[in-house]
Amino acid sequence: MHILFPALLRFSDVGLLLLRLMVALVFLDSGWNHVTHPVERSKSIGASPGFTVFLGTAEVLGGVGVALGVLTQLAAIGLILIMLGAIQKKIFVWKIGFWGERTYGWHYDSMLVVMNVVIITSGGGRFVLL
Repeated sequence: MHILFPALLRFSDVGLLLLRLMVALVFLDSGWNHVTHPVERSKSIGASPGFTVFLGTAEVLGGVGVALGVLTQLAAIGLILIMLGAIQKKIFVWKIGFWGERTYGWHYDSMLVVMNVVIITSGGGRFVLL
């Protein structure tokens, strides 16, 4: 394996922390909107308000876990499951393509899945609490 900039490898844990914080930001914002506006959000995702609150709570808890590095791998697995549900809905229910036609496609959701796979397989890096 040839690494073009080997000196940068010493910053891999910082890179993983930044990745975790970006993933957390996305899920914390989405989850908070689900929890605080369940009726409005439930209509936009085609779910009941009760399920929307459950989903939002899971997003917030997963986001906190990934951000702080608390049960990081478990939190990332939960977030992957949420995104797989979103991808399934976009493909099979809403018939939206990878890039989307009238609305956002599932490329965004796929990136979040892959980002969480990196978190799982790296353990989130050294800067974790548990």
